[in-house]
Amino acid sequence: MRLSVHRKAHFNAAHRLYRKDWSDEKNLKVFGKCSNPHYHGHNYDLIVKVTGEIDPETGFVMDLKRLKDLIYEEVEVPFDHKNLNEEVAPFDELNPTAENITVVIWNKMRAKLKPELDLEITLYETPRNYVTYKGE
Repeated sequence: MRLSVHRKAHFNAAHRLYRKDWSDEKNLKVFGKCSNPHYHGHNYDLIVKVTGEIDPETGFVMDLKRLKDLIYEEVEVPFDHKNLNEEVAPFDELNPTAENITVVIWNKMRAKLKPELDLEITLYETPRNYVTYKGE
């Protein structure tokens, strides 16, 4: 029997969507106001979903305190109240779209989980815009 546990988290961050190899005009055309050279920010909401078998000894799929701590260490500390383009690798080279942020978070979290656990990340950039990634 496989079950999923979920943990919600929140962080605030600034970013600019743009490609360094494009002109400001082309960036504006493609990314609109999100390419503002002075950046803009979001109040991101994150949902981490971990799926696996219930451990017969603990009754847990995963200890939610451990999941809370991993999210804090891998996401909240490095991302919260940061300018993603300027302060958070790999976004000095990778365009910090919601899609790319979600994949980066997934990779960071995946590396810290047991291989038999499945992981899905949902990142809300706004209340109506969100991305889900499960490593496929």
